Amino acid sequence: MPTKQSSIHCAYLNYFGVSHNSRPVRHHNMRLWSLHPKYLDPQGLVALWRESLLAKAVIHGETRGYTNHPQLERFKAHPQPHFAINFYLAAIHAEATERGYTFDSSKIGPVCSVQLILVNSGQLSHEWNHLQHKLATRSPIVHARWSDLASPICHPLFHPQPGPVASWERV
Repeated sequence: MPTKQSSIHCAYLNYFGVSHNSRPVRHHNMRLWSLHPKYLDPQGLVALWRESLLAKAVIHGETRGYTNHPQLERFKAHPQPHFAINFYLAAIHAEATERGYTFDSSKIGPVCSVQLILVNSGQLSHEWNHLQHKLATRSPIVHARWSDLASPICHPLFHPQPGPVASWERV
C-alpha cells in the first residue's frame, strides 16, 4: 500500500511529467546544462527534465521560487524566453524518447525555431568537468563511455564561442 509520502512524490513526478517508480532524488541546486543531454546518466536526465520544467514555470510567472536563480539569466535575456525554454525542453524530451523514457511532451508547450544562445567555451569546459566528477561517482559506466571525449557538443539551444566561465556560474 502506498504511503502518504510516496503518493506525494508520485504526484510531484506526475506534475513534472516524469513516469518512473524510483525513490525521490534530493536536489540542492538547479542545473540547466549547456551540454547536450546525451552525456547525462539516467538520474541526470530526469533531474534536468524536472529542473527545466521548474525553469519554465519561473519564466512563465507560475511560481515565486527560483525567480532570481542565476541559471535562468540567459533564458530571461533571450528575446523570446518562453520559446527558448520550450526549445530547451524539446531537446531533453527527444533524448529521453531515444532512450525509451516516457516524459510528458504536453508539458513542453509550442516549439519553434529560436535564436541560439551563445555559450562560452570556458562554461562548457567547466560544466564538462563538473559532469565528469558527478558521473565518476554516480554512474561509472556512463563516465567510462564519455571520459575520453575532449570536446563535448552543447545543447541544441546553444552555440559555442570562445570565452571564460559565465559570470553567473558558481566556481
